[in-house]
Amino acid sequence: MQMDMILVVGAGGGVGAVLRYLASGAVYRWTSSDFPYGTLAVNVLGSLLLGFIVQLAESRTGPGPLMKMFLTVGLCGGFTTFSTFSLETMKLFMEGSYLAAATNAAGSVLLCLFGVWLGVLLARLI
Repeated sequence: MQMDMILVVGAGGGVGAVLRYLASGAVYRWTSSDFPYGTLAVNVLGSLLLGFIVQLAESRTGPGPLMKMFLTVGLCGGFTTFSTFSLETMKLFMEGSYLAAATNAAGSVLLCLFGVWLGVLLARLI
């Protein structure tokens, strides 16, 4: 069973990555390049899709475990990891963990920006 999960996540991730490339490229063709509109659009769409799939999966008519893994961890994860961040932050908020939700949101954005900056700095040193 574990190998099945790995394969469906990998397949979904590949599909998601290709879709991210196509979708963000399409958005950039329609907009200016002075703001990351393509990435923003993909992140919002991926978050919407993940929320929809997770909610649907909780119903009796939702997808089975393999399909859920393909769609959530694979497809949405390959399309954008921001969707997972958004879902987790929203769950904290909806559970009344407002400080944790705010800390996760601010910490993720700030720490990831720092990580990108540090990665660029390290790469420039090589």
